[in-house]
Amino acid sequence: MVAPKRKRYNKKQRLAAAEKWIPTYRGKNLVKGYSNWFGVDKLCSIHELELLGQEIDPDYKEQIQKLKKEQEKAAKKDNFEKPDNLETREFDDWQNGDFYFIAGYTSGGVPYGITWEEYEREYKEDEDGIELEEDNDSSSYYWDSDDFDLPF
Repeated sequence: MVAPKRKRYNKKQRLAAAEKWIPTYRGKNLVKGYSNWFGVDKLCSIHELELLGQEIDPDYKEQIQKLKKEQEKAAKKDNFEKPDNLETREFDDWQNGDFYFIAGYTSGGVPYGITWEEYEREYKEDEDGIELEEDNDSSSYYWDSDDFDLPF
């Protein structure tokens, strides 16, 4: 669905249309009405209404400016907030409370992989990993094929 034409106006078009719209406005707050009617924020509304010769209360104008600054500050804080433990955040993609290793997700968004119970039952006993055994005939090491008991 496309927004109404008046909400897609540029500044020049809004100012021309607002000259006809302002006398027909019957609401209490001209700034809020202008903002809603033309689809702009309140700071833009204040600026454009002042260009059209409307008197805007300086206290209201200051209040809107403070609110806008607080919103921008809060948005920046959310965008740049660093996690407390970077190592923990690194594991969020492939590990959670139910799964030791998340291999992937179904089309419905359900994770699948190795659960913590499976890990403790099958892999924690061999926590040291693959043990290397020394061959007496040579100095090379080999892996026992039984150590590769993978769940997939």
